[in-house]
Amino acid sequence: MKLGIRAKLFLISLGLVVLSILVAYFTARANIESRAKKQVFDDLAVRARLVAHAASMPTETILAAGGWDALADRLGKESASRVTLVALDGEVLGDSLVKREDLPTVDEHLHRPEIQEALRANGLGTSQRYSTTKGGVMLYVAIPFYRDAEPVGIARVALGLTQLDSILMALRQGLFLSALLAIIVALFATFFGAQLGSRTARALTETARRMADGDLEVRSRALGNDEFAALGRALDQMAKRMANALGELREERDRLSGILESMDEGVLFLDEEGRIVLLNSMLRQMLMLPSEVEGASLKGVVQNEELIETLQLDEDSQPVQREVELTGLKPLKLLVRVVRLRGAQRGVLAVFADVTETRRLENMRREFVANVSHELRTPVTSIRSAGESLKTAMETQPQMALRFVTIVERNAERLQVLVEDLLNLSRMESREYSIDFEPIEPEPFIRQILGLFGERATRLETRLEVDAQGAALVRADSRALDHVLTNLVDNAVKYAGKSATVTVSVKNWGETVVFRVSDTGPGIPAAHRARIFERFYRVDAGRSRDLGGTGLGLSIVKHLVDSMGGSVSVESAVGEGTSFVVVLPKWTDDDEPRSTPQVPEPGSGAMA
Repeated sequence: MKLGIRAKLFLISLGLVVLSILVAYFTARANIESRAKKQVFDDLAVRARLVAHAASMPTETILAAGGWDALADRLGKESASRVTLVALDGEVLGDSLVKREDLPTVDEHLHRPEIQEALRANGLGTSQRYSTTKGGVMLYVAIPFYRDAEPVGIARVALGLTQLDSILMALRQGLFLSALLAIIVALFATFFGAQLGSRTARALTETARRMADGDLEVRSRALGNDEFAALGRALDQMAKRMANALGELREERDRLSGILESMDEGVLFLDEEGRIVLLNSMLRQMLMLPSEVEGASLKGVVQNEELIETLQLDEDSQPVQREVELTGLKPLKLLVRVVRLRGAQRGVLAVFADVTETRRLENMRREFVANVSHELRTPVTSIRSAGESLKTAMETQPQMALRFVTIVERNAERLQVLVEDLLNLSRMESREYSIDFEPIEPEPFIRQILGLFGERATRLETRLEVDAQGAALVRADSRALDHVLTNLVDNAVKYAGKSATVTVSVKNWGETVVFRVSDTGPGIPAAHRARIFERFYRVDAGRSRDLGGTGLGLSIVKHLVDSMGGSVSVESAVGEGTSFVVVLPKWTDDDEPRSTPQVPEPGSGAMA
């Protein structure tokens, strides 16, 4: 049978009303019964506490008043309930429903549910069960009673369900009559409501259906002043606002998508279950994630436990900022800021910033400052000490004062050299160091440099040798080349030890000139050779400081050689000495710029 919209509205409305009334009836009934039963238990608990308090009086007083059974009879009358006094071993001491002469025939009560619960919890025990003594279902409440803070027994109060059942029956009848009356009233109200609403309901339903299908241009064009006309106008207004809001949402979505994709930071949003809702392309690159991960669990696509732990915030957690290190093909250090969003969009929002390069530069800066501070401390301390001693010796010990002046001058000069080295290194790294190329004849240039080390070599019994015959003119900056060779010879004399030999040789190699500074010292272990040209890197830090090394020399050497279009390398074997090889271009008449020359293979003629 086909029903019209009026009949459907009537039946649906009536069904909903009846269903609501029935649900309310059964819910209210269960709630009232539960509350009534709870009220009874609460009332029994109060009576049980009063009984337990009365049973806590001294035994002499109880015996003088007629004994435990007499006390139970009296308390049963006063509390209008059955009162049972039970010893800790389960023996019934007294019962308001059992005669004193019949007490020995009563079973022990230790294993009654309410007694066990009161003993286990050391508090309140409740039970609802059938009573063989009373011959019906009863509610029991048991509470231990004490004397001098020690448990003496259990006071139990019981009440039959007859009175409670009569009250509940009256409540059920009242609720049933109220529900029946409400259904009858709802029947007539629903009928007349369906009769009035059937006129325009079909049109409004069709309009709402088309709006739900996405046609936000449709309008109901309802006329009149009744509720359905107002509903039609509300639908028209809603459709207009929804169309405007949808357009704004599209613009906002496109704008937000553009912002996220253009950010240098990674953005991630997780829902309450830890599934990925949103992430931008920068985060995909950082974490090396596939293109389709939306909807996937975070633990399924990210293998870093520290990162997963960082992104797991509890409901009441405060925003977290933590630095996480990722290993693998692309090691990264990410600064992760995580905050839990509350409200309509519940979840976890995380922003990732790549701080790998920042941390590297910070470490370099810290190492640089620490090393520079350490190196500057020695000459500054010497100057201060000499200055203080100079004040005392100027008048009384002129010769000693002259010695202190010499110390001040020497350390001031050392300090100046160190500062200049730092400035030069800074300028070279920033490409601000000026190189002026000129032709340099190697042999006299080298002999002049070795002359500076004659006194020290004699003191250390070190032999200085030169092998530069036939070497071509070198295209280099004289200051830079002087600094390079001076530093290499100084290191060779300093670290080779006593009775060593330091040789500076120069050979032609194609269009290049190869300088080799060799010594017969202890050599450099293989593990240190790759880093020996780094700033402040020392093979033996303790020995280097004792000998006055700063760790800047070889770094400056490398920068200077690179600036002159050359290259520098090291060859060494432990126990067999060390050789530093500097390759520079030859001087040509056209003096044209040349690319960095190729380093000759070790063991070839030019390197020998």
